[in-house]
Amino acid sequence: MTIDWTHFTPWASLAGGLVLGVAAAVFVLFNGRVLGISGIVGGLLTPRPGDTGWRVAFLLGMLAAPATFALLAPADWLRAPRIDAGYGAIVVAGLLVGFGTRLGSGCTSGHGVCGLSRLSPRSLVATLAFMGAGFLTVFLLRHL
Repeated sequence: MTIDWTHFTPWASLAGGLVLGVAAAVFVLFNGRVLGISGIVGGLLTPRPGDTGWRVAFLLGMLAAPATFALLAPADWLRAPRIDAGYGAIVVAGLLVGFGTRLGSGCTSGHGVCGLSRLSPRSLVATLAFMGAGFLTVFLLRHL
């Protein structure tokens, strides 16, 4: 196995991980809630009184952040993502991820970032299942 040094970004990845970890910690400290995207979106599908505003603001922030970055970042930092799949495969993958998050009672951000930091055994099992399924899928699609 070799490292693709032109796309190897340890410092940017570390910075992103630190920002995500701090955001998750601040969110749980100030709101008492886990920063899991599927739970936040799921709460919009079955809204409770007084619970919609922060969820909508959170999702708008998730959409505004990359748009703001695209406006402010140097042009050489912006690269179009390369996805080796058709629209059908992307739709099926999205539906499977959505099904998996409901089945696992949370998504990778909820279990992997927040649950593991709280030493949740359920989150450990869920994260191992997510990662194992991902490794197996890549192996099957790329090597067999």
